[in-house]
Amino acid sequence: MKRTTIKDVAEAAGVGVATVSRVLSGGSASPQTRERVLAVAAQLDYRPSALGRNLRQRRTGGMGLLLPDLTDSFYGRLAEGVLACARSAGEPVVLGSTGDDPEQEAELVGMLLEQSVDRVIAVPVGDADTWDPAIRAGMTVVFADRLPPAAPSATSTSQSDLEALDGLRPARAAGRRLDLPAVLADDRSGVRTAVQYLRGLGHRRIAYLGGPGHARRVAAFREALEPHVDEDLIVFARGSRDSAYAAASGLFQSRPDLTAVLAGGNMLGEAAVLAARELDLRIPRDVSLIMYDDVPWAELCSPPLTVIAQPGQDIGYRAAELVLRAESRRPRSVLLPTELIVRGSCGPRR
Repeated sequence: MKRTTIKDVAEAAGVGVATVSRVLSGGSASPQTRERVLAVAAQLDYRPSALGRNLRQRRTGGMGLLLPDLTDSFYGRLAEGVLACARSAGEPVVLGSTGDDPEQEAELVGMLLEQSVDRVIAVPVGDADTWDPAIRAGMTVVFADRLPPAAPSATSTSQSDLEALDGLRPARAAGRRLDLPAVLADDRSGVRTAVQYLRGLGHRRIAYLGGPGHARRVAAFREALEPHVDEDLIVFARGSRDSAYAAASGLFQSRPDLTAVLAGGNMLGEAAVLAARELDLRIPRDVSLIMYDDVPWAELCSPPLTVIAQPGQDIGYRAAELVLRAESRRPRSVLLPTELIVRGSCGPRR
């Protein structure tokens, strides 16, 4: 007979997996929702193998790794770093793809709990409600590359908010503090250096093309341009190539006066190159382009792309080190440097 899973309970109760996890771990929920979830769980004879137990008392070994997109080259490098560290420690890794979907992330967290995986490295999508059940159950969590959706406004540029966004202070999510370690690239320095480079070339109408999890980068972009921030030049795409292309194409067509673009990730940079080519915009003669993240094809473009390189493999390795050390001491967040690599995709404003 097939064992009932947390997803079965969620579907029968008409709620999300995150809600079921929250109810079963004693988290917040309305009385009606709590009653419905508990009734369905009893009816289906759902027996959580980890939610109601302290995972540290029954370790099975291994760690989970949750990534938004397994086809993205940056996340591939991050995974290589995690796997290299885990291999040296003799630890197996359970890999899951969230698709940048909070519900999918919550389902995977529930699955890891049921399998008694007690350590997780995640590029997070959901907020505190997603991670509360795991934390309450004793799971060790280390975030990589980004933090959960943060309380400081994405438009805020105060020093304290930027420190929180840079990971120098614990992340806030859903209005509550998640006091969890993270390994991040120094987005603030990388974006600031890129904007300064473009301004040095005479560019003033600089656009930012962003995607999921870019709160830190866009905050740094706004800070670097203050007080001359044009909000219409900051656009966001969802986590797909089609959405990235639509956002880039729409930006170029709606703002023909822009002279430079900072693409917040390699998928967005690819979209910007394709959209510019489709619209007969020449790089860098008509528009200069800097891409966050260095990938092999960036150097093969014509012209080669100027990039903000981030240490993807090091981020993964250090995150794995933190999660493995957590039992012996409380890990601290790590901020790793970025580097502006100048190639041929930027030119002086004409």
